Amino acid sequence: MGHQRLFLTSILSASIAFVGCDSKTDSSSQQAASVVPAASPTPSSGAAPATAAVFFDDFNYPDLAAFHNNGWKVRTETGHPGIKGATWSAEGISFHADIPETEAGAVRMSSVTNGTGEKTRHTQFCHARKYREGTYAARVFFRDEPSYGPDGDEVIQTMYAISPLKAPMDKNYSETDFEYLPNGGWGENARPAMWTTSWDTFQLEPWTKVNEFTRQEGSYAGWRTLVLTIADNKVTYYVDGKLFSEHTSAVYPEDFMSINFNLWFMPKGADGSLGPVDSPEMREYQEDIDWVFFQEGVAISTAEVEAQIAELRGKKVAYVDNVKEQNPVLPSPCGL
Repeated sequence: MGHQRLFLTSILSASIAFVGCDSKTDSSSQQAASVVPAASPTPSSGAAPATAAVFFDDFNYPDLAAFHNNGWKVRTETGHPGIKGATWSAEGISFHADIPETEAGAVRMSSVTNGTGEKTRHTQFCHARKYREGTYAARVFFRDEPSYGPDGDEVIQTMYAISPLKAPMDKNYSETDFEYLPNGGWGENARPAMWTTSWDTFQLEPWTKVNEFTRQEGSYAGWRTLVLTIADNKVTYYVDGKLFSEHTSAVYPEDFMSINFNLWFMPKGADGSLGPVDSPEMREYQEDIDWVFFQEGVAISTAEVEAQIAELRGKKVAYVDNVKEQNPVLPSPCGL
């Protein structure tokens, strides 16, 4: 179904229903998209709906229990992606009220490795699988270097949406990714690059993939506002308000997805990757998320997203979720 781009004005008062006080697959790909203009798009005008299904989290939490109470899960399932034998756990999740350039603090993911599965801990957290067409956004702090230990691991820092792979080459599989690789990877050089990848389907054995990707080289360290729109049979990615890539109807999501963030280390040999640096020293990489947002059924600009978040914060709203679950509620595993 098609959706118009809409200006959203004064809709949040009507849309807030619930208020709180307070992997991932390998992203080397078969088809490359090349649309990379420098200017922000200008949405066409239109009448906003009387109510809008919105999800927003300012990540203002005292502890993991409060985080879980608002629908977030932390991955504990072992397995793909990442270094074989690594763990996934809540140990890498922490909440910080004093992070500079944030209003209410942020959630931090911290993942560690010494290059072996026994000493590697990946981090991932996920929200309910009920999101498909509309606008996804997050403000994320990426890093080019570890917080301690030797630099150089092929580490992946992400924000993405995904549905479960029900079978190899599942035609209803859906996945849309922002991935920042500060030390290179996916068979490319060691220079930092941002990747966006939209998946039609894949299978692990033998490794087969059907997707479209865009790669832009350069450092994306620091705060970045990521916006993804799924509308009009196009998957469109923006970074800091500028169009980054546009992928076609061939990879348009067909299933409902969960919203995810993860931080993991690429194993050696994954689509030509070099894997971890050759050092037994422990090292830690971190990624911070200031806020996350979803607006159902419309493609809106970065400026419109930021205006809505400013309005929510002005009303002291730290959490809202009136995006309806499917009936019956879809299982929402926090894993691959």
